[in-house]
Amino acid sequence: MLTERQRMILNAIVDDYIRSAEPVGSRSISKRGDVGFSPATIRNEMADLEDLGFLEQPHTSAGRIPSHKGYRYYVDHLDPIYEALPTEQSTLRAFFAEKLNATEQVIQHAAMILSHITNYTSILLGPEVFHTSLRHFQLLSLNETTAVAIIVTSTGQVESKTVAVPPGVSVSEMEKVVNLLNSKLINVPLYKLKSRLYRELGQEMQRHLTNFEEIMSILDNIFVDTDTDQRVYLSGATNMLNQPEFKDVDKVKDILDLLEETPTLTKMMAATQGAAGIQVRIGTENNHEAFANCSLITATYSLDGEALGTIGILGPTRMEYARVMSLLGILSKDLTIMLSKLYK
Repeated sequence: MLTERQRMILNAIVDDYIRSAEPVGSRSISKRGDVGFSPATIRNEMADLEDLGFLEQPHTSAGRIPSHKGYRYYVDHLDPIYEALPTEQSTLRAFFAEKLNATEQVIQHAAMILSHITNYTSILLGPEVFHTSLRHFQLLSLNETTAVAIIVTSTGQVESKTVAVPPGVSVSEMEKVVNLLNSKLINVPLYKLKSRLYRELGQEMQRHLTNFEEIMSILDNIFVDTDTDQRVYLSGATNMLNQPEFKDVDKVKDILDLLEETPTLTKMMAATQGAAGIQVRIGTENNHEAFANCSLITATYSLDGEALGTIGILGPTRMEYARVMSLLGILSKDLTIMLSKLYK
């Protein structure tokens, strides 16, 4: 546990390093009006903070820089009432006032504006299912215990899934289900299939099916993955080149190469999807060597209470955490509202 003095000095060092990208010395900290300690006192505390793993000294006789542990402490103890600048809030409000009439437009514009405001790289994980609806459903019996479900989407994609048929469920009952779904759910977006199935068709199927619960279990298993396809939107990748710590071309190349690996990027972003609030992963917490000197801050946006996508900002560990977290909070909330208007 840090003392109040150590906490003040650590915060001052992180703030100065975020601003300057240069190692911070005790003399520069002592000149800050919000610290009020002598250079000798600050040097002693900086040495203790280094021993505790919160600071690092990149070169002998140089000042200190925050370690990943130091950034984590800083982020975990940020002032919760920090607000984005009025000009930044105005830019976001202007974006949501635009007459955008398609989800892809909304998400691409949001990624572009976020990278422009922050000067970092923005990554948005958007639901592919917004663009895809059900065209045809078929449930074919293979034998008494097995059936194969076939889903044809509006994009022409055909998906098949083998499911177990519980004892007592007859072929005629499965035919009733197929006919009902094809009459009621055609052209329904994939992300709405499960909610429509339960909310609108549940009672009707319960009246007509002897083995209602067993068949609903089959359908639940069939549609469990229909809302998981993701699409990645990226903006401002070259902003990495503007960061002093990424002057090493090889280091930046590894990051830019990873940003082009959609499956890897999707997996990293999806790991935080649905988590409450703002999520911050610092350096090695990203579990990828290329991002060892980066921080990824994410927030989830939703529709009808269901998490649909993730907004992320990628930058150096020397990131303006409070500012970015505030902007992501605003954008995720307003994006949720805007999408609910598009799909109400």
